Amino acid sequence: MEREQLRRDILRGARDGLPIGLGYFAVAFSLGITAKTAGLSAAQGFIASFLNHASAGEYALFSLIAAGAAYWEVAVVICITNARYLLMSAALSQKFSPDTPFFHRPLVGFGITDEIFGLGVARPGWLSPVYLYSAFLVADLFWASGTATGITAGNVLPANAVSALSVAIYGMFLAIIIPPARKDRVVLVLVLVSFAASFAFSVLPVVRELSAGMQTIVLTVAISALAALLFPVKAEEGGAA
Repeated sequence: MEREQLRRDILRGARDGLPIGLGYFAVAFSLGITAKTAGLSAAQGFIASFLNHASAGEYALFSLIAAGAAYWEVAVVICITNARYLLMSAALSQKFSPDTPFFHRPLVGFGITDEIFGLGVARPGWLSPVYLYSAFLVADLFWASGTATGITAGNVLPANAVSALSVAIYGMFLAIIIPPARKDRVVLVLVLVSFAASFAFSVLPVVRELSAGMQTIVLTVAISALAALLFPVKAEEGGAA
């Protein structure tokens, strides 16, 4: 009975992870073009994407590599851009049965993405770690393969074609920020403030001398802290205390 349930969890996870993976492949292809300009090989891009599952975090990673940022700057930026997954992992762990061995929790946390988190919270009843492993593995293989394919394409395509394709990554970020910005004026204002502050840091004395990694760290922490202070998110009525 347990073996049959295990097989079902694996197949359901792979089935649910497949459409996510197909979407990941297209996004990761654009990231691969960025990784190519940073000097990464297809194998390096595959490993980087397999271990880092956030488009914003990975774009920051490749951009900082291209800018020659220090290792500690890269580490801090990646931790900041991926911090939300700590909360997602903590929330998802509440859906595990109390008798689930502890080692599953950090392993599942490693594979959390926005979409995998959505799959987990949408399933009724106790959550099977094996289901999440299967969904994540399928999706992540597409994600990593997309990056490697983008790098390979960047190596064989003409320079002008690579330059044109590199614009696609900005389209991806516009697709991420425009919908919430249209729904919430606070988000819109913060996006505009981020753009303005980033430009200011590139031209103002003293701060323009900071490395790209340090600028990203300072702006991310300062703007997010200011937003949390001025516009705290209130708990919905009836929610958890």
